[in-house]
Amino acid sequence: MFGIPVLGVAHDALLTLADALAPLLGTGSVAGAVVVFTACVRLVLVPPVYAQARAEVARVRLAPQVERLRRRYARDPQRLARELGALHRRSGTSMFAGVLPALAGLPFLFLTYRLFDGDRDLLGHTLAGAPLGLHPVAGLGGPHTPVLLALTVLIAGVAWLQYRRAAAVPNTPALLRWMPFATVLTAAFVPLAVGLYLLTSTAWTTAERPLLRRLATARADRVVPGH
Repeated sequence: MFGIPVLGVAHDALLTLADALAPLLGTGSVAGAVVVFTACVRLVLVPPVYAQARAEVARVRLAPQVERLRRRYARDPQRLARELGALHRRSGTSMFAGVLPALAGLPFLFLTYRLFDGDRDLLGHTLAGAPLGLHPVAGLGGPHTPVLLALTVLIAGVAWLQYRRAAAVPNTPALLRWMPFATVLTAAFVPLAVGLYLLTSTAWTTAERPLLRRLATARADRVVPGH
């Protein structure tokens, strides 16, 4: 997916950023560079994430109509599917409008994985003493267990918050509700640096989502007659 030139540029950029952070973070400068890199990725992804927030607002506003259609066509699943699809098309959204934005960060996640999966210049760096190239499933039970468990618990906690928020939005597809927990499973089988990326990205999303939803709601209010 990523050729050698892309990996080389990303590698050099990460080390340059780490050098800039070294006076502040010392041996944790590369871990800090991963956090800053992730923050930059999240800034780039603001537009698609905003589109996801707009889809959530639309689902809330369509909830009463969706419920009426479900009662009306409870015994005709095919007709219900057609009517729901038509309703979402008329509203300019989709039942799965949030899925694609949710996947937009995957290329950057894969890039981080490739950088820390065998790169000798990066594998020697640490986070609180634990090598950034260490896989949690391989390191549990060893001297770095506290760091690995702490990262896993933090990722799981953020995933739970995201699940609760998604579940509170009417008509949210099950895929979107449970997707946050995929980060917990992923973090168990990838280098520690990728887990740090996942934690930073999901925590950013948790803090960012309420603001974007307020902006999306305000925009919806402006275009809906009577508001």
